[in-house]
Amino acid sequence: QVRLVESGGGLAQPGGSLRLSCAAFESFASNAMGWFRQAPGKEREFVAAISWVGNTLYGASVKGRFTISRDNAKNTLYLQMNDLKPEDTALYYCAKGKVARLPEKRSPDEYEYWGQGTQVTVSS
Repeated sequence: QVRLVESGGGLAQPGGSLRLSCAAFESFASNAMGWFRQAPGKEREFVAAISWVGNTLYGASVKGRFTISRDNAKNTLYLQMNDLKPEDTALYYCAKGKVARLPEKRSPDEYEYWGQGTQVTVSS
């Protein structure tokens, strides 16, 4: 059983940066990890994923601006968010995948455990 806790969210100016963290109470093991986000009235959107060995995948709307990384020794997942836009405003969730490979479908169904989310608001 894996419990995930996100942190690092908050208010940022357009063009600013934030770094989100996701800490696990138990080991990540060899599974892929990912970030999703959801704004009010919208479906959950894939943001980024990273495999056990560090291969990455990004959603089209964040590619080039966000960077996902992981520290397996510390059981921690990160999301560096740069050049933030108002459209990035959402509740961000980290999730543990079911396998070690990148979940290429970019679907929530490819993940087994989820955190409670951390709010990111981009506004002037």
